[in-house]
Amino acid sequence: MGEYLPILELETPRDPAMDRITDKIAALPADASFVSLEFFPPKTSMGFSNLRDRLDRMARALRPLFVNVTWGAGGSTAQKSLELAEICQRELGLTTCLHLTCTNMSRRLIDKALDDAKVLGIRNILALRGDPPRRAEYRDANDPDLTEDDEDEFERAADLVRYIRKNHGDYFCIGVAAYPEGHADESHPQGQSMEHDLPFLVDKVQAGADFIMTQLFFEVGAYEHFEKTLREHPSGAFKDIIIIPGLMPIQSYQMIKRTTKLSHAKVPESIMAHLDAVKGDDDKVKTVGVDILSKIVEQIKEIKSRTSPGPQGFHFYTLNLEKAVSFIVERTGLIPPSTPEEVAVLDNPIPEINFFGVSGSTPDQTIQDLRRKSSVASDPRNRIIVEGRPASYPDYEATALEASVLAEPVNTRANTLAISEGEGQLGREATWDDFPNGRWGDARSPAYGQIDGYGVSLHVTVAQALRLWGTPTTGEDINNIFIRHLRGELSAIPWSEEGFNAETDAIKESLICLNSKGWWSLASQPAVNGLRSNDATFGWGPQNGFVFQKAFVEFFLPSADWKILEEKLTRPEMKDTICFYATNVEGDFVSSDSSLPAVDAEGRPALREASTNAVTWGVFPGKEIVTPTIIEEVSFRAWSEEAFGIWGEWAKVYGRGSPSEKLLENVRRDSWLVNIIHHDFVEKDALWDLLLN
Repeated sequence: MGEYLPILELETPRDPAMDRITDKIAALPADASFVSLEFFPPKTSMGFSNLRDRLDRMARALRPLFVNVTWGAGGSTAQKSLELAEICQRELGLTTCLHLTCTNMSRRLIDKALDDAKVLGIRNILALRGDPPRRAEYRDANDPDLTEDDEDEFERAADLVRYIRKNHGDYFCIGVAAYPEGHADESHPQGQSMEHDLPFLVDKVQAGADFIMTQLFFEVGAYEHFEKTLREHPSGAFKDIIIIPGLMPIQSYQMIKRTTKLSHAKVPESIMAHLDAVKGDDDKVKTVGVDILSKIVEQIKEIKSRTSPGPQGFHFYTLNLEKAVSFIVERTGLIPPSTPEEVAVLDNPIPEINFFGVSGSTPDQTIQDLRRKSSVASDPRNRIIVEGRPASYPDYEATALEASVLAEPVNTRANTLAISEGEGQLGREATWDDFPNGRWGDARSPAYGQIDGYGVSLHVTVAQALRLWGTPTTGEDINNIFIRHLRGELSAIPWSEEGFNAETDAIKESLICLNSKGWWSLASQPAVNGLRSNDATFGWGPQNGFVFQKAFVEFFLPSADWKILEEKLTRPEMKDTICFYATNVEGDFVSSDSSLPAVDAEGRPALREASTNAVTWGVFPGKEIVTPTIIEEVSFRAWSEEAFGIWGEWAKVYGRGSPSEKLLENVRRDSWLVNIIHHDFVEKDALWDLLLN
């Protein structure tokens, strides 16, 4: 039997011009659809590593036309953006669009960012304004070499578009942002209004923008009005420009509430009613969310078929998660057709097979796409062959006919898509962080932390900050801000733009006492011992379960107070009672782990493993124990950098050298951030007795 000689294929040289988004879209058939995906730089090194694998998997499964990488202005956040862009563009070969904000940055920093993009082979920029211009306050932070000539260089995104065109010609394909419902920054008397935004959008396009990408929205009627208005605009600026709608999959109830509040995107009552009905169960929220977004995609397809002939594009704000996006993209037919070598050709058709749905349950409908059928028998585990009946548990059973089909390699496109959707053991391992909990989730997740990915921000304008928090000049003024927030008299503090959950009422008076001492609380929860999962205040998750919580509190306090509290927390009797983490702006770090003895009772070096505290968990029928809220050293350290940075952002609201600015800067330098967890969840007052008595 002769040997088969390998077929040598010459790799087609990559055309650099085809890395421009507009060129890639122009090369598509007129009736084609495409997707683009957006990612932000993870806050932890573990998250970065896991996102790299996720990017590779999503690229092979979903075939995005391009990916976006968000930008954080200045410092380490900007560097992380470039690191992620390099992974996408160079390592994975994905056409990458780098976000770039221009306000509060000098020409030198803008030039450096654009030069870095060129070095990485990036030819696409999404030009954004960023935070409202506050140049004087940002001068020292971003660029000590800033000159007076730079002062008025970049007031709006149109200024950045013009600057790129002037200095780089057509090298970069430039996109700009638009808001179908209007940009809400409270800087104009009309408030949130698309009509008010139009002159600025015209300016951006006439300055040289190549395409428009929208902010997230859920009101399809608003998008239809937006696109129709642009296409019929008397300036003619939007007649042929590419308009890509931006959509955000609904990953969790709390996440969508926070996101829509920050973006001012309206959620139709019908959609909110569907989500409110299942808000306590993350599985059901995600399933309903996939249905909602899939319907929106189909509605937009119909709108664009009337208003914008040519390829239809959809941009997804992934939040660094993959399952929901994968389901939506496949369900709505947005995945590009497979090439012949990617499809397993079967001589004998195999029977229809039910696949797992978005939450692991089998959907009512049968997936009949032959591309997906080709992944039969590809699960790496052995399966029992059953005769005379369909497989009841496809993960563990196979019919004789299915077993006779040769398995595909695990990394085929069909299998990769199945993994991204959470099917089988590999899918469960890939989507283990599918239900994120902001900065209280697992720090190994690419989605760990707040979801915007833009770095430290107050999330309010200067005018809003002054209206909310006034001009504090004493520690007592800061006490009052936190206490008023606890009492519901203020809608936000610099560290949180959200109100409190109902469960905070159980510990409100204790928190008020704590803040009256000048120990300013950022987060907390009461102890809960085995309440039913349908409890009106503390319940969450599927029905017929039980939920538990350890009490914890996180707060700033003066360094002098911390020395006294540290002595109390490190007493021997506290060893098995509490866990704590503490740090200051200089990065000095102390924890209950580091306070343990360095040697054991026999004089040998003690094994000290950093603690991981599941402070919320639930026990549900047919499920493993679910732990949505975790506090550990790596996540605390990642958050603390941002927490101290917010003091600095708050100080910038006021004039340099003003009493308020001096107060907030002094507080930032003198404070410690402390998180204390009490392990006795049976005794609901144990933590507060420790801190207040």
